[in-house]
Amino acid sequence: MKSITEALKYLKTIGIELSEDEYLANGKKKSIVGMSGGVDSSVCAVLAQLMGFETIGIFMRNWEEIDASGVCTAEEDYKDVIGVCEHLDIPYYSLNLSQEYKDLVFDEFVEEYKKGHTPNPDILCNREIKFKVFFEKAIELGGDYLVTGHYCRKSLNEKNQFQLLKGLDHNKDQSYFLYAIKGEVLNKVLFPIGHLEKPIVRKVAEDFKLVTMKKKDSTGICFIGERNFKKFLSEYINSQKGSFIHLDNRRVMGSHDGMCFYTIGQRKGLGLGGPGGPWFVASKDILSNTVFVVEGEYHPALYADELIADEITWINDAPEFPVKCQVKIRYRQADQACTVHQESDGELRIVFDAPQRAIAIKQSVVLYQGDVCLGGAQIKTVGPSYYEQGKLPVL
Repeated sequence: MKSITEALKYLKTIGIELSEDEYLANGKKKSIVGMSGGVDSSVCAVLAQLMGFETIGIFMRNWEEIDASGVCTAEEDYKDVIGVCEHLDIPYYSLNLSQEYKDLVFDEFVEEYKKGHTPNPDILCNREIKFKVFFEKAIELGGDYLVTGHYCRKSLNEKNQFQLLKGLDHNKDQSYFLYAIKGEVLNKVLFPIGHLEKPIVRKVAEDFKLVTMKKKDSTGICFIGERNFKKFLSEYINSQKGSFIHLDNRRVMGSHDGMCFYTIGQRKGLGLGGPGGPWFVASKDILSNTVFVVEGEYHPALYADELIADEITWINDAPEFPVKCQVKIRYRQADQACTVHQESDGELRIVFDAPQRAIAIKQSVVLYQGDVCLGGAQIKTVGPSYYEQGKLPVL
């Protein structure tokens, strides 16, 4: 943009209201944009610049192994970061956090899979790397704000504390992954695209002719990329073959390649043919290396009314218990009404208004009141299932 007036006019077209005084005040502040090489963070660099901030792009290297196609995706992504930053005429740097990522995220990911659990590395990465190690580096570099391309928002509550809000585009909302951020960190974080839908973000990229404007969104776990998940995991875990056991009659249904490769509720990839089915993973027993399967999507073994969660994080103050709220037990799940109780040992007991299907240990349960994310915790235990209770779930 050639002038302040043009910049403010453009921002207004995408829902960002900024006065000239605010623009000039921003000019005295530095924004550090965490750039991944994708379109979302690229547009964040554009918007930070349009809002008047001194803007610096930093690429974070978390994983540098070659993918299945023989390409180091980190190098390819960094080339796109360079292309965007040079086009916008802003400085850029690369920060290698591969060792921190291995120590704080990947090692824990592998250990939990060895136990037969299903951890979420994206949540660990946000908690330990992006909004801790990387955030601290941004502040050390003199940054007033860390700017990220997450689809979420923030606002002040009645206590003048920053609270995390869902992104307005609920199909892209990423607040589930950010529940472990503390309010004092949110104070210095900006989410410029949290109020936008993806097509608008791509339109901004096209308006500014960014090299990432048509780049596909990344999917799945970052360090696996396009590789086969089972093959990748086998490089780090010495899995042992075991049996698929029919939960109802204890009949051996077949053999599995390793308990760690299967998730509660999984249907695809079991390799169970023959009469009956479809078959779903209902539970796993690490001691006997057994995966128990059940027939049918609505089998009572797949449903439970409650769970216990630990490793609790509140973005601001803990609520008064018991508290009525909504939760998600997996990303993209619709909000589920529940009552949250605090046990004598501090753990949370979450009782759902309706039966929940395929609750997985070590996944995160994230708590909301409307669009406000209160915080979250890790699922420690589940149940009892409807199968154990001897009744059918009313869905």
